[in-house]
Amino acid sequence: MATSAAGPVVIIGSGIIGQGWAMLFASGGLKVKLYDIEQQKITNSLENIRKEMKSLEQLGSLKGALSAPQQLSLISGCWDLREAVEGAIHIQECVPEDLELKRKVFAQLDLLAGDDVVLASSTSCLLPSRLFAGLAHVRQCIVAHPVNPPYYIPLVELVPHPQTAPSTVDRTYALMQKIGQSPVRVLKEIDGFALNRLQYAVIGEAWRLVQEGIVSPGDLDLVMSNGLGLRYAFLGPLETMHLNAEEAGRIGDSDMELCWTLRPRQRLP
Repeated sequence: MATSAAGPVVIIGSGIIGQGWAMLFASGGLKVKLYDIEQQKITNSLENIRKEMKSLEQLGSLKGALSAPQQLSLISGCWDLREAVEGAIHIQECVPEDLELKRKVFAQLDLLAGDDVVLASSTSCLLPSRLFAGLAHVRQCIVAHPVNPPYYIPLVELVPHPQTAPSTVDRTYALMQKIGQSPVRVLKEIDGFALNRLQYAVIGEAWRLVQEGIVSPGDLDLVMSNGLGLRYAFLGPLETMHLNAEEAGRIGDSDMELCWTLRPRQRLP
């Protein structure tokens, strides 16, 4: 049976995101405790994970060096929060995207957590300064925002609270790499973080092009799926600009004017 030398990782919330995180951590050989407030939710989630892992293994797509049974043996359910967090090295919150609910969860964790555990949230938009305000363990708090579905998309945005300790960021970064994810450091908090700001910019311009009759909805999607999407799947916009620019990525005045003219009309603050 597979074992984990380190302390467990705890997942708070057994929904789709929580299940994905559990699978990822188990794929890295880490012991996982999946917590929820209802035993039946945990039972259902563990069964979903078992089926998904079995299917992935049959398809040759299971992550990690361990077999599906070995990975499953690392995941257990728990509906007692105090018992769940005992000895944990990392706690990943995955409850619904509601500020007050998440603040309530972190207030409970703040009372139970030791001084050596990372308290991470999966929020996609809530600012750390609001989410972790007033917590005694704020230096251990960080947003670790996955892209849904996290098992199949490796990016994780790491967004610290202004008081988050650098060691918390470093530990979370290393843990994400250990389980095969691709962490990026968002150096200071901002609405939408990085991924959603880029996504909203694209969506805003897409709507404008369709609404103004420039292109049909179907063709607009083709521009992305058969064009930009294929390029950006392996090459970022700054890398592309560097390759296309005549002088090693420098943008001339005329190009800057064009970029400004084409900027999305609706921008996040």
